[in-house]
Amino acid sequence: MVKIGDIELDVPFFQAPLSGYTDYAMRKLAFEMGCPLAFTGVMLDKVAVHPKAVRKLKFQPGIDERPVGAQVMGATPEVMAQASAAFEKMGYDLIDLNFACPAPKVLRRGRGGCMLTKPETAIEIFKQVRDAVKCPVTVKLRICYGYMDGTEENFWQICEGLSNAGVDAIAIHGRSVKGMYRGKADWKTIKAVKEKFPATKIFGSGDIMDAQTAVERYKSTGIDGIVIARGAIGNPWIFREARALFEGKPMPEGPSLEEQGIMMLRHFEMLLNMNPERKSVPYFRKFSARYTKRHPQRKKVLMALLKPKTREGIHDAIRKWYGVGMEEISDESIAVNLRS
Repeated sequence: MVKIGDIELDVPFFQAPLSGYTDYAMRKLAFEMGCPLAFTGVMLDKVAVHPKAVRKLKFQPGIDERPVGAQVMGATPEVMAQASAAFEKMGYDLIDLNFACPAPKVLRRGRGGCMLTKPETAIEIFKQVRDAVKCPVTVKLRICYGYMDGTEENFWQICEGLSNAGVDAIAIHGRSVKGMYRGKADWKTIKAVKEKFPATKIFGSGDIMDAQTAVERYKSTGIDGIVIARGAIGNPWIFREARALFEGKPMPEGPSLEEQGIMMLRHFEMLLNMNPERKSVPYFRKFSARYTKRHPQRKKVLMALLKPKTREGIHDAIRKWYGVGMEEISDESIAVNLRS
């Protein structure tokens, strides 16, 4: 068991906040597969301070998902504190501060990974958020802004400041901000953070694409837990598999084609229940690219799922390649239950 503030996780992993992916539908399926904690994609602080904007359904947590965290990104301590308090009031159980995002448009605005060039501001943001909310507050970091640019020292300064200020957990992705997702994640640095700050909860992230790697990284580093990010896209079964291995049970058999098809249909239908068809169809394509990795004829199936422009086209492709249709899906399994 791992505690993040007053939140208890019965297994040492959770689903990462992933911008453009971890919406209600992805989180709901992750919880069903054994994930103990999930997060929204990143949400800008300025959204939360506009009542009309924040009332949009996409910002609302579900009544059937607990615990769920809100990841917030911004550059101004006062606004970040105000936004975090607003998200807590909406029903989120945890606030995660994004000091790691490497997207160029984010960096141009001085947010996300730019905090690694402004350690004092990063620490002040945490302190003001910590004072503004009652729920646990965690922070997402990368190990520096760019290698050999002096920001490695900033990283350690931020870790020390957060630890001294009582952060509930730090999730560290083992790459630089400039490194994006190139090369291999540096788990030695993640391990070193835990060794230097043993009283602080440290979670590691980077290249966790399967359950076996999650367990290996956990055991070899001595950290408190693992963050499963890209490995969970189109692969909610990774949580079932990781849970079994962490509990000392045999690796579960992979999902059958029928189970894969049903999961895909449910995911797609939940998206349709939240957004218009014209948005849901292209949005689902990036999940299809990952779902099809488990199919023995992946390339053909992927092409079949990338072509459709309508709901019916997606249904037809899944029926053809997975042998299942909407008659096997219950209304309850695709219901969207948001806390509006």
